[in-house]
Amino acid sequence: MDYEIKVAGLTRKLPICPVNEDLSIAAFVIFGDVELTVACARDLLKIAPEHDVLITAESKGIPLVYEMARQHGENRYLIARKAPKLYMRNVFSTEVTSITTVNRQMLFIDQNDADYMRGKRVLIVDDVISTGESLKAVEKLVGEAGGQVIGKMAILAEGPAKDRTDILFLENLPLFNPDGTEKA
Repeated sequence: MDYEIKVAGLTRKLPICPVNEDLSIAAFVIFGDVELTVACARDLLKIAPEHDVLITAESKGIPLVYEMARQHGENRYLIARKAPKLYMRNVFSTEVTSITTVNRQMLFIDQNDADYMRGKRVLIVDDVISTGESLKAVEKLVGEAGGQVIGKMAILAEGPAKDRTDILFLENLPLFNPDGTEKA
C-alpha cells in the first residue's frame, strides 16, 4: 500500500508502514531524493522567518537543512546529534521520544554550537512534525545554549500536527488505520 502526496510541486508515493496494531504512517524519506530535497528547501525558504541559524535533529532533516542553508547563502547549519562525538566538548543533552523510534533517544549539541547560536535567531527545521517531541527537544537545547527560537518548520505536518499554530509546513500528511485507510 502506498499513499500519494504532492509537495513542493512534486508527486511521490509513500509506503504505508505499521507503527503498532492501531496506527500506520506513510513513510516520508528524503534521503537520496535530491530533486525533492531541493524543491522542499526552496519552498520552505519562501515561508521561513528571518533567521541567523538553522538547526535540525539528526538524521532525516540533515539534507534538508543543508540545502536550505546552501540556497539561502548560509555557510553553517547545526545538527542536534543522537550521540556525543569525540570532538564535542561541554555537551548539552536532552531526551526525546519520537513516533518513528521505538526507544527514547537523546539529542546532543556541544559548546561550540551553543556559542555559535547564543543570542541569535534560530530556526528549527525537520522533515516531518508529528507529535512534536523532536521539536521540543531541539527547542530545549537551543534555549539552554542561549539561542532564540524564532520559528519551527517542516516539510510535512503529520496527523493532528496540521492544526498547530506554532509551526510552518508545506503539506499535511494523514495518519492511517492498519488497513491503510486514513484515520478520521
